[in-house]
Amino acid sequence: MTVGQRSALMSRIRSKDTAPELVVRSILHRRGYRFRLHRKDLPGCPDIVLPKHGKVVLVQGCFWHGHACKLGSKPKSNQSYWAPKIAANRARDVRNLALLQDLGWDVLELWECDIRSGIGLEEKLLQFMSG
Repeated sequence: MTVGQRSALMSRIRSKDTAPELVVRSILHRRGYRFRLHRKDLPGCPDIVLPKHGKVVLVQGCFWHGHACKLGSKPKSNQSYWAPKIAANRARDVRNLALLQDLGWDVLELWECDIRSGIGLEEKLLQFMSG
């Protein structure tokens, strides 16, 4: 794959309204929960905010947030760029999670791989919302 092809591929990756995010939103909406999306006034602009319940759901992409799973594998090319980028993303995630919790939000972090498998996802969301 050429540099131009790689650049074109990466530019098409969205940060909002991703497939995993839509799955989670669909489950919550179907269960009667209403939410706000990507609130810029909160640390990290969380994906799903349920103000009435004081809860936040973060939908993390395994690659971009350095998850230890098959989808989160490290790129073999241009490691001098990707390693620090993913490390910075992880550090930012930790910082934003702490800030949200300090502000009194209850936070659930869901990973792309768990959402894709779908195993126990709805139960996990319902348990989080009832807890």
